[in-house]
Amino acid sequence: MAPELSEYEQQRQANIAQRDKLLKQLALDAGQAGLGPQKPAPKSSNKSSISRKKKGLVKRVKVEDTGPRRTSSRLQGLTADSEVAKRKAEDDYVATQEAARAKRKRHSGELNLSDVVIGGRDWDKSENFLVDVVSRGANPYERTFGDSEVKETTDKELRSLREQMSGLELYDGFEPNRIKITPERIYSLGFHPTTDKALVFAGDKMGNLGIFDASQTSVSVKAENGVKKEEADEDEEDDDDPDPAITSFHCHTRTISSFQFSHANPSHLYTCSYDSSLRLLDLAKSKSTEIYAPSDSSLDEPLSGVEVDPTAPHMLYFSRLDGHVGRTDTRAPNTTDVFQLSEKKIGGFSLNPANPHFIATASLDRYLRIWDLRKLSGKASRQLPALIGEHESRLSVSHAAFNSAGQVATASYDDTVKIHTFEGMSSWSPGHKVSDDEMEPSSIIRHNNQTGRWVTILRAQWQLHPPSSIHRFCIGNMNRFVDIYTAGGDQLAQLGGEGITAVPAVAQFHPTEQWVAAGTASGKLCLWM
Repeated sequence: MAPELSEYEQQRQANIAQRDKLLKQLALDAGQAGLGPQKPAPKSSNKSSISRKKKGLVKRVKVEDTGPRRTSSRLQGLTADSEVAKRKAEDDYVATQEAARAKRKRHSGELNLSDVVIGGRDWDKSENFLVDVVSRGANPYERTFGDSEVKETTDKELRSLREQMSGLELYDGFEPNRIKITPERIYSLGFHPTTDKALVFAGDKMGNLGIFDASQTSVSVKAENGVKKEEADEDEEDDDDPDPAITSFHCHTRTISSFQFSHANPSHLYTCSYDSSLRLLDLAKSKSTEIYAPSDSSLDEPLSGVEVDPTAPHMLYFSRLDGHVGRTDTRAPNTTDVFQLSEKKIGGFSLNPANPHFIATASLDRYLRIWDLRKLSGKASRQLPALIGEHESRLSVSHAAFNSAGQVATASYDDTVKIHTFEGMSSWSPGHKVSDDEMEPSSIIRHNNQTGRWVTILRAQWQLHPPSSIHRFCIGNMNRFVDIYTAGGDQLAQLGGEGITAVPAVAQFHPTEQWVAAGTASGKLCLWM
């Protein structure tokens, strides 16, 4: 029989039971009001969450003390508390203070970054990731080549050519800011092959084709040359001096990206556009005829370039912004072959004038590629020419241009103009492979190619038939000049002049004459003769 509880113990048990009952009631009320403790979420078995937690952990790195390590006087053979030990401790303290003071002392002289680099690769001031950043800014009218460089030239042939090209003068019939050859920004420009007079054609952003005859002269220039005027009053000269006569045609609905004259018939001009069409402008018949366009009119396949086969004038080649290159026969327009040569935009391509079965392409994927059309592989519907060589640049390549000597000039956004030399191309067998060493550029020219949004992309353009054995090309300069270089990378001239108020970005040689023309983003024309 259980012992009888005392009155005190009975009261204590009753208090405990009453307290437990009160706590349960409070918990029940809190749960109904949504104030109770939340149930722990079930543990996820997803391994990705575990991996994320592991990735979030910061690995501790042991930091070693780089200061002087204390050593035992006994091991150094010094008696503790001796005068020698005290002097040794004082000397160590002074040396430590001097080292700390030297670290805090500022650098007062000039420093070479190659001497003070502490991390990463060895520093090269001419080839590093900052070159294209610090050199991007344009400095209008600041020359980088002039008379002093011409006078210092020791090679007689090079000096003669420099004097000849630097001697070209800005066309004085009209000021450049008055020759508005197109209403909008110029994207393509070139000379008519005639040598009787300078006849310049230009295509703009809205599909307009402008033509300027440089044989005309303004009234004010005629007066300066002694030609009699009807009105002699100088105040009336400006009012009576009309703008130059310019003829314009609206042949396309979007940007005329490129055009080229037929090698067999100078009155035939082939134009291509972002409106996906390739057209023939017959100057003799005054008609513009569509040569190529997508079979489906709803397709948007902008064209970026056009070239005429110099050995077969009826064969036209064109490039598209979606990475395709095509060829079509003007005698049978429905027979068009299209090859996908890049997964990204092809900004420009070129045929080798002496061996037109070789094609050079420049694309947004940073590659210059050389193709051989004599060797096709793949299924009939997806055949590709043989890729015989490629070269990768650090940034995208804007354009590639062949000359008749087998050299390719490229301009890219890594602020370089590269010249690749391929010797003996006429003797190459179909599909001949070019080694990586042979694809390396023979010359590299530092050149500011950062055009930005409002200036047309700079392209190196060769003279088709130079008057001497030295091949040359021209390219726009962001400082509002036009640069001329040889195939060896030597600069010949930097053409400029008064009245040039914008970057003459689109530059082109006359095929045979020493004439250079360039167009600006405002549709103005600059001409040197």
